[in-house]
Order: sequence, then structure tokens, then C-alpha cells
Amino acid sequence: MKPINYAIGLLGIALMNTNALAESKIDRQTETAMPRQKNMYGVGAGFIPKTSGSKDSRAIVLPVINANYGDRFYVNGLQAGMWLLESSDKRIRLGLSADARFGWDADDSSRTKGMHDRDFSVDIGPVLRWQTDYGTVNAQWGFDVGGASKGQNVQLQFIRSLYRSSQFRLNGLVGLQWNDKKFNDYYFGVDADEVRPGRQAYEAGAGVQYQLGINGMYSVKENHALFFGMIVNRLSNEQADSPIVETKTQPMGFIGYSIGF
Repeated sequence: MKPINYAIGLLGIALMNTNALAESKIDRQTETAMPRQKNMYGVGAGFIPKTSGSKDSRAIVLPVINANYGDRFYVNGLQAGMWLLESSDKRIRLGLSADARFGWDADDSSRTKGMHDRDFSVDIGPVLRWQTDYGTVNAQWGFDVGGASKGQNVQLQFIRSLYRSSQFRLNGLVGLQWNDKKFNDYYFGVDADEVRPGRQAYEAGAGVQYQLGINGMYSVKENHALFFGMIVNRLSNEQADSPIVETKTQPMGFIGYSIGF
């Protein structure tokens, strides 16, 4: 079964179980991958691969927001969206989201030097959040509206609370992402005019990559907290077979400071 069909089936199961969840309350800690109780505003430093499949990382500094507005609109790191439909207890919600997607500078790696840069873009599409007694399931279908890859992807993610106290909270997550041919070929392919000695032409097909991570928050004082996380992406074979890829395992980390309201 294709990942798109998984997402559709998940939505159907969730809606059929709406009544069974009617007496439950929403769990703010697993509402997003980063645990929280209140709206959080801060600044963070992240470390992401320099280029697709690179062993080396680059640092980025960004303002960080993890907040709900009117319980209808939300911002979660590099994602923003709105809820359109929900169950009576709000544990099942369907909406739209927009996600930022970083590109890369070809001069940042010897394997990509002389290639075209891959541009920053934005994915927009439907998103489903289903909170169960065991954790939160997120399903998302994104379309590149920024015009970089012009591709699409489907993400499935499960978030579970690993530890919670008044001072320290920790979430674990597992997930997968299916990327179509256009998406993979843009970020991992090598066009004819990008061929060099030791870098042959490559056309990447569709494939599935996997994700494992932890995210935490430590309260320094009232309404002030340190947040941190580490996520490891396992590239699909279609991505990893590209001549620009140095390693199939792609770690990403971040740390920051936030104020809650």
C-alpha cells in the first residue's frame, strides 16, 4: 500500500473513533514533537547537513515559536497552519499546514561544487493530528508551492511522552516520509549539465526515508526554559545511491532558550 493510502486510511479510522474519544482531554505535551505547556517564544541554533547526504553540518540561528492562537491557528518551529475540522474533544483535528524547506549552496561541498544551488521552498497541504492514550499520530501531505522541486511528500509521525515533571519533559518520535520522484530528483539528482569527473548523471526515483528522534524542555525558572532535540533521518535507497551523498544517516540537532506565556 502506498503511503498516501496509509494517510487516507488513518483519517478514516480516526473519524470513526471520534465518539470513543469524546471524554478524553488533549495532551499538550505530545501536541507537537517539542513538549510544552504554554506558548513558547525564543531563539535557537540548529545543525543540519550542508547539502543533501553530506557528512558535514552547517549551523543556522532562527527565532523559535511554538504556540497556538485562538486554538485555531498555530506556529510550530518551521511549520504554521490552521485547523478546519475537529472532534468534540479536539483530539482529532484536520487542517492545512505550511512547512519551510531549506535548500543548499552547491559550493558548501566538494561533491556538489559546480552544481546548481537548491532553493529554499515551502510545502503546503492537509494535515491530520490524532491524539490517542498512547501518543499522538500526525499525518501530512505536502505539495511544493515554492516552485523548487515541484514535488510532493507524505509524512507519518508518532510522538510519545517519555518523561514529564514540572521541571523536565522529554518526547520521543518515530516517523517516515515518502517523497515522490520530482522531490527526490531535485535534491539528490545530478543533471546532465552538472556532470563532472567522478560525478555521473543521476535521476532519483520516489522512495521512503525514516526518522527517529528525541525532543526535550528543561525549566530554568518560571516561564523560562531550555529546549533541545536530536533527530536522525535514514535516507531512502533512491536518495542514498546519488553520487552527491556521503552518508545515508543524516542527523540534525538544535538547542535554544524560550519564554512561555
